[in-house]
Amino acid sequence: MKHFRKLILAAVCVVSVGFFAFRNDERFFEIARNLDIYATLFKELNRYYVDEINPNRLTKMSIESMLKNLDPYTNFYAEDEIEDYRTMTTGQYTGIGAIITPNKGKQIIYSILEDSPAAKANLHVGDEIVKIDGIDITTRKDANPDKLMKGQANSSVKLAVRRVGTKDLIEVNVTREFVKTGNVPYYGMLENEVGYIDLKDFNQTAAREVKNALVELKGKGMKKLVLDLRENPGGLLDQAVLICNLFIPKDAEVVSNRGKVTEWNKTYTAPMAPVDTDIPLVVLVNGRSASASEIVSGVMQDYDRGVLVGQRTYGKGLVQTTRDLSYNTKLKVTVAKYYIPSGRCIQAIDYSHRNPDGSVAKVPDSLKVAFKTRNGRVVYDGGGVEPDVATELPALPTIVTSLNAKGLLFDYALHYRAAHPTIKTAKEFELTDADYQAFSTWLKDKEYDYVTQVEKDLGTLEASAKKEKYFDVIQEQLKALKTKLGHSKESDLAMFKKDIKHLLEREIVSHYYLQKGEREYVFRTDAEVKAALDLFKDMPRYEKILKGQK
Repeated sequence: MKHFRKLILAAVCVVSVGFFAFRNDERFFEIARNLDIYATLFKELNRYYVDEINPNRLTKMSIESMLKNLDPYTNFYAEDEIEDYRTMTTGQYTGIGAIITPNKGKQIIYSILEDSPAAKANLHVGDEIVKIDGIDITTRKDANPDKLMKGQANSSVKLAVRRVGTKDLIEVNVTREFVKTGNVPYYGMLENEVGYIDLKDFNQTAAREVKNALVELKGKGMKKLVLDLRENPGGLLDQAVLICNLFIPKDAEVVSNRGKVTEWNKTYTAPMAPVDTDIPLVVLVNGRSASASEIVSGVMQDYDRGVLVGQRTYGKGLVQTTRDLSYNTKLKVTVAKYYIPSGRCIQAIDYSHRNPDGSVAKVPDSLKVAFKTRNGRVVYDGGGVEPDVATELPALPTIVTSLNAKGLLFDYALHYRAAHPTIKTAKEFELTDADYQAFSTWLKDKEYDYVTQVEKDLGTLEASAKKEKYFDVIQEQLKALKTKLGHSKESDLAMFKKDIKHLLEREIVSHYYLQKGEREYVFRTDAEVKAALDLFKDMPRYEKILKGQK
């Protein structure tokens, strides 16, 4: 601790000397003064606090608290988190390709990447990890399964797993490999001449993966393309530029950055010859399409290069860069806002102006500014990217939300797979009425109670009636409504059979056929995909939308 205190004091001296060279600048004086206060406080805490303090933990907490007052995208990465940061930016790590999630006190394989070491070793979704290289993680609560799974490429990790439907532990040796979480988990032909590319991330190989998929699908006769950016949180800016470049001419403006450090301000243009500037394009977006996803969708809209289908995007128009700090730590810091070719910034939340309680608000409609696409269509800034063809997210019945929250669809899929070694293909699989009844019977002793929105509204009405002295007048009517509208699990299982059955089938398919199988199953009922296909069958309407004549 004495050595630590000397380091702190030495650091303060160095910082103070450097900053006081600028003592005529009040801002630098304030920075130096507050650093001195912080170091002095830390020293006194360490010396006098009743218990021993953990300097690493306390410093990290104070840094995170400071950054929380800025925006959610400015983050500090401690030395032991650098590997996770690299995985996030490259999509690559050394391990077995399985996601382990705590579930009711057990460590369960929640997801397995296709062609990963875990898939090759015949591990199943739902397997409980009991031991890793002899370490019993059910008793060693300090053991981190994710870190134990990782290691040198070509090294082996020995797992003891418990599978649903079996009593004895199964021992599996898995050879670690460089695991790549692909940006494009699925691509293929939806129907005659219509291709589909599902882009889920923007790490270092995103543009190459999209280009390869695009070229392959064109080779198979694709004449129209659906590019799916739903649930894509964004990633690297340069990959967004290169993906836009696949569809727009070389040297066309893609995006510009503007921030406080003016020498970092830059306009990015398409650097290469495109793959196809004419293919009819539909881009699918939703409220979880953010950042780089919004650059690609916004650029396609600004150039009238494709029709956007879905829901308004998230609204993240901020740019981050990473700065190396001492002791192998990093700072990811917001340095600019980005602007797409029409001139608009789609940032929806103003983090620079907080309410007295510290909360932030979205840019009000009254402050949004109109811009125009190349064809003269009016678009707005300050609130994400608005789709050209809007679709509504289906409202899930409360019983479905409860079944999901309790993990019962996942658990029954495990039960189903234990009883059915094989099923039909993802495109063909369907539960029979008898299968659904078996699921309903299985649920009888499971806890998943819930309160419907109607029941909540009746409760609010009753409280208001009592407060305003009307309760005696409407008491009988309220009682009758409660009796009539009060939910019954059995009746809800029958009433919402279609919704529940669909989600249960999807869950089961994902256990057998992983990500690609789940994607192929979902196509059956995907509202945005259906809207895209309908639009491609009516090309005059497609052209009218791009010309602003809808």
